[in-house]
Amino acid sequence: MTNPFQLLGISDDVVNAVKDLGFETPTPIQEQSIPVLLEGTNDFVGLAQTGTGKTAAFGLPLLELIDFKVTKPQALILCPTRELCLQIANDLKNFSKNVANAHVVAVYGGANIMQQLREIRQGVQIVVATPGRMLDIIGRKAIDFSNVKYVVLDEADEMLNMGFQDDINDILSTTPDDKKTWLFSATMPAEVRRIAKNYMDNPVELTMGTKNTGNVNIEHEYYIVRARDKYAALKRIVDFNPEIFAVVFCKTKLDTQDVAEHLIKDGYNADALHGDLSQQQRDKVMQRFRERNMQLLIATDVAARGIDVNNVTHVINYSLPDEIESYTHRSGRTGRAGKTGISICIINSKELGKIRQLERIIGKQFTKAELPTGFDVCEKQLFSLVHKVHNVEVNVEQIDQYIPRIMDEFKDLSKEDVIKRFASLEFNRFLDYYSKAPDLNAAVGDDRGERGERGERRGRGSEGYTRLFINLGSVDEFTRGDMLSFICNNGKIAGKSVGKIDLKGVFSFFEVEDDVADKVFEGFKSVEFNGRQVRIEKSGDGGRGEGAGERRGGGERRSGGFGGERRSSGGGGYRGGSGGGDRRSSGGSGRREGGSREGGNAGGGFRDFSGRSRDEKGGSREGGSGRREGGSGERRKKW
Repeated sequence: MTNPFQLLGISDDVVNAVKDLGFETPTPIQEQSIPVLLEGTNDFVGLAQTGTGKTAAFGLPLLELIDFKVTKPQALILCPTRELCLQIANDLKNFSKNVANAHVVAVYGGANIMQQLREIRQGVQIVVATPGRMLDIIGRKAIDFSNVKYVVLDEADEMLNMGFQDDINDILSTTPDDKKTWLFSATMPAEVRRIAKNYMDNPVELTMGTKNTGNVNIEHEYYIVRARDKYAALKRIVDFNPEIFAVVFCKTKLDTQDVAEHLIKDGYNADALHGDLSQQQRDKVMQRFRERNMQLLIATDVAARGIDVNNVTHVINYSLPDEIESYTHRSGRTGRAGKTGISICIINSKELGKIRQLERIIGKQFTKAELPTGFDVCEKQLFSLVHKVHNVEVNVEQIDQYIPRIMDEFKDLSKEDVIKRFASLEFNRFLDYYSKAPDLNAAVGDDRGERGERGERRGRGSEGYTRLFINLGSVDEFTRGDMLSFICNNGKIAGKSVGKIDLKGVFSFFEVEDDVADKVFEGFKSVEFNGRQVRIEKSGDGGRGEGAGERRGGGERRSGGFGGERRSSGGGGYRGGSGGGDRRSSGGSGRREGGSREGGNAGGGFRDFSGRSRDEKGGSREGGSGRREGGSGERRKKW
């Protein structure tokens, strides 16, 4: 029987590689676009949601059109972030594993540029790149694009949204005029339409679904809560879905860190992904998530771009994004490859107008959901446990030797007693927590007088806590989650006893409850890390002390607790221009974020006069000219 990919015109070597990856039939975007692109004579615009198989839609035709006997760049693929860059490059390498002499190179910031240059010099036919790092390599005159026949702009809307338009112009000016340009995008804002007009000649346009709409496999829900209950609502949603495997989106890297840290302390398997992490740290977090060793990934929009993880059950919008396109990309992390998914928004009543705007633009109705009661959560968790026990795979060969001892232990218990005890192991924990759980659902207007989106801020300042110094930091590849686990494991304390963690480069500060400080000192007396003694001191003991209101890099100032973010409270929908939008106050209580740039230049990038961020010596470029928090406010357009 002929494989469906062969019927589209794909060669046996590539089809066999695709089959080995488990793909038997093409997706709609692949079925429609591959025959057109195989002709190699047309510019092309493909509009489809994330998770619909766009990489194979342009990758498979490229492998058929390129002459692999020539070891010069013949195809250039530009994408907005390093995660997406790596994903595309790895997919192409897998597709071409049976093709002789096929070479694909991923070029992105935050990695060793010398290694990337060596790979290019050794010979390459397909270059997958982020714009910033690609400009660096072009500036070094280390690549020749005179043989490029095909340029692919993937996630074009997001590249423009991140401020890459000038970079794209500069890069494409080094490619031949007669090349063919293929543009793929999830949405079709005016900027993408302009790119098609400027770079293409009568392109073939293919739209899967309706422009700017969401994936039909995704259900959209929203919960209205008081701002102070936002974190409690997040926990209740997670507890009510025992098998949840989710990405939780926050607006800023600081919110991302705070939410992840508090989830970890409360016993959830979570970690943060944001622009301040090194490439090694990001890879570590993403590997845990892909392998499902982590249940909740807390991320910013920029950091999550390019996440391609199957079977994500939920996307949770802890904060609504500033741009509608971002919501489309967020929700596209679930419901991939034909599977269903749920996109949840946790909002206060003032944000109801934004939900209505989303409904109009993506063309889908949002369901107003009610947060479950404590009893509902306990019931759901109990039967989840029962289901697991019923379906667990029994290793008869290994367990048989222990059965006599087990039966002896249970000899005074009836079958019903044994079942009750097993069920209670997990059930009691939730029953204790939710025994007096309040109703978190809020009616419209219930949050009147509250200031902005503070979530469940716990007021963890310095009172009752001892601030400690530790001689480990981000250069040791610690994330805040790693540091929390390291402190708890070695100090023999519970996560709830740890307060704020302030991760620096070669050292860090953390707070512990006063009554466990001595226990932490005792636990770390003989601890080593990578062959060196770990040192714990009270903040200030070694001349390293910092006040509670310390100023961090980038002009950011934080208040003591899990919260303190103060934002102007406009009603209704999203406002643009000088009229508002997401304007953070520069004074008063809470966090002042001046000069902090989401997705920022983690590796030492710089901002040029045009407002574009570029890689320099491994700097993370992906933040682009995205949101600049504080100062002049938002650089990106509002809804």
